[in-house]
Amino acid sequence: MSKKQEPAAAVRATIRDVASAAKTGKTSVSRYLNGEKDLLSDALKERIGRAIALLDYQPSQMARSLKSGQTRLVGLIIADITNPYSVEVMRGVEAACRQEGLTLLVCNTNNELDQEKHYLQLLSSYRVDGIVVNAVGMREAAISTLQQANLPMVLIDRKVADFACDVIGLNNVEATQMMTNHLLQQGFEALLFISEPATINTRFDRLRTFLQRMQQSPQYIAEQGEIEISNTEGLDTLLREFISRHPDKHKAVMCVNGTLTLQVTRAMRRLGIVWGPDIGLSGFDELVWAELAGVGITTLKQPTYDMGVAALKRLVTRIQGNTEPVTDLEFSGELIARGSTAAR
Repeated sequence: MSKKQEPAAAVRATIRDVASAAKTGKTSVSRYLNGEKDLLSDALKERIGRAIALLDYQPSQMARSLKSGQTRLVGLIIADITNPYSVEVMRGVEAACRQEGLTLLVCNTNNELDQEKHYLQLLSSYRVDGIVVNAVGMREAAISTLQQANLPMVLIDRKVADFACDVIGLNNVEATQMMTNHLLQQGFEALLFISEPATINTRFDRLRTFLQRMQQSPQYIAEQGEIEISNTEGLDTLLREFISRHPDKHKAVMCVNGTLTLQVTRAMRRLGIVWGPDIGLSGFDELVWAELAGVGITTLKQPTYDMGVAALKRLVTRIQGNTEPVTDLEFSGELIARGSTAAR
């Protein structure tokens, strides 16, 4: 009984094959592929085009990158890919990459410093042309790894202490003042700012601005609470005690980001608290479900897609050799007021 014969693997066409089919030299084919078609006659361009289509020729990107010194690859390191903020940033970066003819490699650190360092090393080994980073921390060893790689980089949303780099992000001072003023104008008398641990500048800047703004209006009560996102019991206690301390005050909660806003809404449901009628609720980051949750939740919308585009555009200028001093590009946010902060 004869064995079943496996189909032969397809042989990949080479630039030599294209040149032979088009009856020309490899130099002319290379010019065609590299966009130097103005150096070729119309008849020759037509022959090369037909040969490429006939042979289904695919240029070797590795060979082209070795010759040009650029891979046309860009890395994106994201702190938490489950965060809607990160998804929108990624969409913006990817769209800008397509426009620039670049290929994007996405790495999710899950907010782990060791993973961040690992991906920095990995992207460097892939010889990416540059990296956009939504940093976890990138201190000490991770920064040393990046400096040794000598890669162009742009930070998005989060800065890194003692590390000079372009940063794209929200104008946190303006945005926090906007949201705090809104709550006070709506008649809230006691405000609780809830944040994850202020280990990154974004959270710290928002908390600091909130406290500074409230110091200007000492007739109102300002409190702060720091909680790990997974500490549901601690969050329940934080909310319960805030409410019990101010039984006769019109109270509101401000959340430092969208992930925490979701956890606060869950905590309120567990405690039987209704945002809007019982307590005010607002949070940074526009969430797709915010307008559908109860009377709706007031949010501070960030132009995250545009920020992703801007980060990639800035990175491209650095890849092309721009040596201007590093800059912070800050975007303005938009307050979207809903029923959760309606005036009584």
